[in-house]
Amino acid sequence: MPRGAGSPAPWAHGYAVDVQGQPGTDSKGNLTMSSATAASEAGAPASTVGDAPTPEQFELEARSFLDAQASKRPEETLVWGEGSDNVSLFPERTPEQEAHDLAAARSWARAAFDAGFGWITGPTEYGGRGLPREYQSIYNTVVADYKTPSMSVYGIGLGMVAPTILAHAIDEVKRAYLLPMYRGDIVACQLFSEPGAGSDLASLQTRAVLDGDEWVLNGQKVWTSGAQVSDIGEIICRTDPDLPKHRGLTGFVVDMHAPGVEVRPLRQMTGGASFNEVFFTDVRVPDSHRLGEVNGGWTVALTTLMNERAAIGGGGGGVGLPITTRLVEVARAKGRSHDPLIRQQLADIIVNERVARYTNLRAMAKIAAGQLPGPEMSLAKLSLTANMVRAYEVLSSILGPALIAETGAWGTYAWSQFLLGVPGMRIAGGSDEVMRNIIGERVLGLPKDPAPR
Repeated sequence: MPRGAGSPAPWAHGYAVDVQGQPGTDSKGNLTMSSATAASEAGAPASTVGDAPTPEQFELEARSFLDAQASKRPEETLVWGEGSDNVSLFPERTPEQEAHDLAAARSWARAAFDAGFGWITGPTEYGGRGLPREYQSIYNTVVADYKTPSMSVYGIGLGMVAPTILAHAIDEVKRAYLLPMYRGDIVACQLFSEPGAGSDLASLQTRAVLDGDEWVLNGQKVWTSGAQVSDIGEIICRTDPDLPKHRGLTGFVVDMHAPGVEVRPLRQMTGGASFNEVFFTDVRVPDSHRLGEVNGGWTVALTTLMNERAAIGGGGGGVGLPITTRLVEVARAKGRSHDPLIRQQLADIIVNERVARYTNLRAMAKIAAGQLPGPEMSLAKLSLTANMVRAYEVLSSILGPALIAETGAWGTYAWSQFLLGVPGMRIAGGSDEVMRNIIGERVLGLPKDPAPR
């Protein structure tokens, strides 16, 4: 069957695409994609096309929803020695905590979507509200004043995978996946890195071989965040080993519940297991779930990677204000706030944070104009990790051995989790070295490194 002829084939496991649009549930009672679509079309504001509210009306609408569904966030003032001193970069959660957090996030995502705030800027034909990006900014500003569940479990799916599906999938797949992703009914992960292909993504070896109207996948992916709770994944595979490495790749949407998919946790040096390795053994994917053209996967991957760098670096480009405030308080608590060398190190962090934020605003304006994120996002990502390095350098100067030896003192050894998480952040989304190459070649116009002989 040619790609796009008819509709995506139902999956044996996970979310089945019911092209009749009939409501249904899976064996656990969760909404399937088709029933989520039907529920939205039955009355959810997010998929209703009508007169757009003014920004002022929209803000009032958002506040009304949030007043009814959440409580106001209390003003947070750091008092040394009080509250949690956790500053870890990666979550350290038990499976029970993970399940609880996912349930809370899913409940909130559904409520927000059904009230018209789940996909504010999305195309109406795929379940979005079709409003300008200004409205998303308004909502983000308003919701920041309220206590809501962490939505980090959806970060990769909505920040990286969904934009790629919107850009490269066929219409039926967009209709099948985008609405349930933004409504929180399904979680998505990104399946790019491999044991022998990290920053050099084009060297990946996971194979996809066409068998009739399906592709058969075999291989291994690694450092996959959230794979253990994901329903679908965006995967890049090698489909033609005879072509140059950048040209023999193809992207797919794969069912993470399909037979032959095995997820194994990876224990990191922080003690937690925030990442996974994923094995694919004869996993079958319908050709309709291909992203873009056969052997055109490099373009698909770039779409995702640019959005990934935007997501990682776009939060400010520096360490972030809460962390910066804590760094200053560490210096005060340890009597080092008047040390000129410590003050200079802290000033460097704050200055770089501000400069990076302005660079990010330029990049976000580019995205708002309908353009793909560009090399600015590599600058943002590199700025983030560079400031993290500055942070642990000043912490080493202030805390000394207390940074790596538990003394029981509040706000000291807790920073070791931050310290141990920085190397992972320097790799995620492209290593620092790759980011420098991108900046050198695409921003500064420097010649590429000579190819190895």
